[in-house]
Amino acid sequence: MSTVSRGGNPVEATVGATTGADEEPPDTGVRDGSEEPGERHRLTATQGLAALSLDAMASVAYGPEAIVLVLAAAGAHGLGFTLPVTLAIAGLLAVLVASYRQVIAAFPNGGGAYAVAKAHLGKRPALVAAASLILDYVLNVAVSVTAGVAALTSAFPALYEDRVWICLAVLGLVTAVNLRGIVESARAFIIPTAIFVASIFAIIVVGLFRGSPASTAAAAGHASVLGDGATSVGALLLLKAFASGCSALTGVEAVANAVPSFRAPAARRAQRTEVALGALLGVMLIGLSVLIGRFHLQPVEGVTVLAQLADASLGHNAAFYVVQFATMVLLALAANTSFGGLPVLMGLLARDNHLPHVFGLKADRQVHRHGVLALTAASAALLIVSSGDTNTLVPLFAIGVFVGFTLCQTGMVRHWRERRTPGWRGKAALNGFGALLSGIAAIVVTATKFTEGAWLIVIALPLLVLVFERVHRAYDGIGRALGLGRIPEPPHPDRSLVVVPVSGISRLTREALGAAASLGDEVHAVTVVHPDPEDRRAAETLRRDWELWNPGTDLIDVPAATRSLGRPITAYVTELAARNPGTRVTVLIPETEPAHLWQRLLQNQRGAVVAHALRRDTDAVICRLRFRPPTM
Repeated sequence: MSTVSRGGNPVEATVGATTGADEEPPDTGVRDGSEEPGERHRLTATQGLAALSLDAMASVAYGPEAIVLVLAAAGAHGLGFTLPVTLAIAGLLAVLVASYRQVIAAFPNGGGAYAVAKAHLGKRPALVAAASLILDYVLNVAVSVTAGVAALTSAFPALYEDRVWICLAVLGLVTAVNLRGIVESARAFIIPTAIFVASIFAIIVVGLFRGSPASTAAAAGHASVLGDGATSVGALLLLKAFASGCSALTGVEAVANAVPSFRAPAARRAQRTEVALGALLGVMLIGLSVLIGRFHLQPVEGVTVLAQLADASLGHNAAFYVVQFATMVLLALAANTSFGGLPVLMGLLARDNHLPHVFGLKADRQVHRHGVLALTAASAALLIVSSGDTNTLVPLFAIGVFVGFTLCQTGMVRHWRERRTPGWRGKAALNGFGALLSGIAAIVVTATKFTEGAWLIVIALPLLVLVFERVHRAYDGIGRALGLGRIPEPPHPDRSLVVVPVSGISRLTREALGAAASLGDEVHAVTVVHPDPEDRRAAETLRRDWELWNPGTDLIDVPAATRSLGRPITAYVTELAARNPGTRVTVLIPETEPAHLWQRLLQNQRGAVVAHALRRDTDAVICRLRFRPPTM
């Protein structure tokens, strides 16, 4: 493997190497006559439901509770509005699901709100949509993990002091599964998802046919947080309850963002997944809200509303603990939705030069590995800063996703107006209604949660957009310097001088001089001579051995005033280039390639030091010759 750079822009070239793990695998044709290469690493509709819907599914554990906690301020009279508020949220959910089905069909390459806004609203709105989704995805990971661990520490209080480490361990587990591929994560999470959904439906079905209990064992001994009696409920309180309950809608956009992760026909499978997700989520939210009213449940400290519903419906028995355990697991694993959607979105941003291109690379299991690792790092930082406290993160949640919803639906209105396909008016009306509802929801959520921490999102959004634009300007500058998009002049050969740094005589030295002779018209073997007596004696010994060896290339001493290695060679190369204008100067740095990774620790890194100095201070071409001995 050799690395070549000129003018500070390194370019790596590998000869005779296999395809890297972070590169797109080559398309070698059809494996079995029907399945394209890589299709087995993509999702079916069922797997997509498990991999991309955990965020939305898990929201039923805290969505209804968020509504109840707000309405409880108005006492029992306020709790009577739980179902109407939930129906309003379910209506918004239905509109969003129908709208995102259209987004999937119109933009099958994924990207969701970013792709739509980029095509129909312009660059800046697209970047705002991307930034909002990135923030929401990162927050989703942190909130999901902390909520799952909170359920665990509620059952085992002794673990509370270690909650941050437990959060990081759960995050590490989810990351490890996703690095093996989105299909592997889907297979791993199908069973927990199925158990959770079955548990919620069991609560609803049994609860609808069971008499209303006077109290529940789970809530016994816990203080109620119900406010004093009130005879009226204000519009502001209802809006705040609606805003809090809208946290249940996060994750609805994940399927549209990750359409390329599905097997062919990808768009059709993604649409089925989106509809199934909307139907399941809507039924669960409405069913739980009906039971809250039927059982006249009140929020209490230390016990979730879902736990009370499970107790009232199923009884305080093994089924109750199954529901609690399934809820805990799914909440912790709901972070997987972000791992399915965000890396794809970051890949699209990288393709458009708004993020480093490394985020666009895929591993051999169709994994955007660098996107997964970046999401893990950002989420881990949030978990540490928040000390694993869910309440610190929840006020920031759901704001970004509604900004994305609004931009996406607005862009789809323009899409249908421009395309004017059959039935475009009805589709545009649906998307316009969705844009209106989600826009109102975005304003309400931001306004009601601004003082609780939402101001951080208001600041972070424009900062992230500025980062995107700065990266894009950097790539534009590189493109202009390289003349991308323009046909260059025909190449012409230049006279070439090759400089080979030498510290001793070995097989590596012989290989380097042979490679240098094949690369250039003239070869300069140089050795740095330091001022102390021991190094001078070593240099004299090297010169005597060199003359005895007589490789056909003179050895040139480069004096150094200090123990520096890179600076003397840089000065020699600069002087050589000045004496030979119009001549290409190449520095070939011979290095040994260890047979084992751990053996890299044994190397002195002299080659890296020289390469860094040359790249920083000269325009020389840098070639690092990797020599692999038969045995080490």
